[in-house]
Amino acid sequence: MVDHEGGLGSALVTGCAGFIGSTLAEALLGSGTRVVGIDAVTNSYASELKRANLVALRDHPAFEMHEVDLVDADLVPFLDGIDVVFHVAGLPGVRTSWGEQFAEYDRTNVLGTQRLLEAARHAPVRRIVFSSSSSVYGDAERYPVVETDLPAPRSPYGVTKLAAEHLCNLYAANFGVPTVSLRYFTVYGPRQRPDLSFHRIIEAALGGGTFHMFGTGEQRRQFTYVDDVVSANVLAATADVAPGTVVNIGGGSDSSMNEVIALVESVTGRPVARVDDPVAAGDIFRTGADVTRARALLGWSPKTSIDVGIEAQVAWHRRRSLTTPA
Repeated sequence: MVDHEGGLGSALVTGCAGFIGSTLAEALLGSGTRVVGIDAVTNSYASELKRANLVALRDHPAFEMHEVDLVDADLVPFLDGIDVVFHVAGLPGVRTSWGEQFAEYDRTNVLGTQRLLEAARHAPVRRIVFSSSSSVYGDAERYPVVETDLPAPRSPYGVTKLAAEHLCNLYAANFGVPTVSLRYFTVYGPRQRPDLSFHRIIEAALGGGTFHMFGTGEQRRQFTYVDDVVSANVLAATADVAPGTVVNIGGGSDSSMNEVIALVESVTGRPVARVDDPVAAGDIFRTGADVTRARALLGWSPKTSIDVGIEAQVAWHRRRSLTTPA
């Protein structure tokens, strides 16, 4: 777990029951920051998994939790006395963002962000750190991508994250709302969502199931360990940057999915049975971030190699299996 000294005063973390949000909230509490958590605890995946993420937080004297929807709630009171907002809440997933479900992506990722930004116009917060995604780039013309490259998302999910970024920039330019958007590149680690590849690969190895690969496994990703993402958020909260700044957060590994499977097999000592399925609509072949801006503006660089990160995630899966009823 990342531990940052000094604290940030008081922080609001939206999506605090999720993978990244709960990890961030725990780190903030460990640094002496008071944390107000907001999460609708939706059924995007099993709500009991999200509630399990909150176990370590609920009894902390500096933590308070509110199960509310960003779209429906009056958000102004939640910003009272808040120094920094970490806007992690959002409906995730490329493959599930097509068709009728797009309306929920639009509502959660776009309208929810607009409602929060509108509330922030009337609150003296020092910084809003928005969790964006490398999905905004789509299949880029070059790698690694830099923040000034033209975004061209290939999925409805990517479109909603880019729209939310644009809202952050609009509120920064028109009302001085102090936003920073962080574009995450394939985050993994303990508490990772059950639909994501590392989670499914490790579960297949430990449980003897089958991992369904979308494509041949030659697709490459820049994988970023969750504690490195937490560190980027904390640094972005206090960095001297202009409102509306956008920063890539990626690194630690540039690997193919086949290389990831081989590494999981090595760490667990067990084979991964796999089935290769067709490439899903919206999936891209490669991601890769230039993090020069992150180093220059935030003083951030990735610290966790993929072998260390996978060992940590495998250990979490093993602990989890001991506490999950058969």
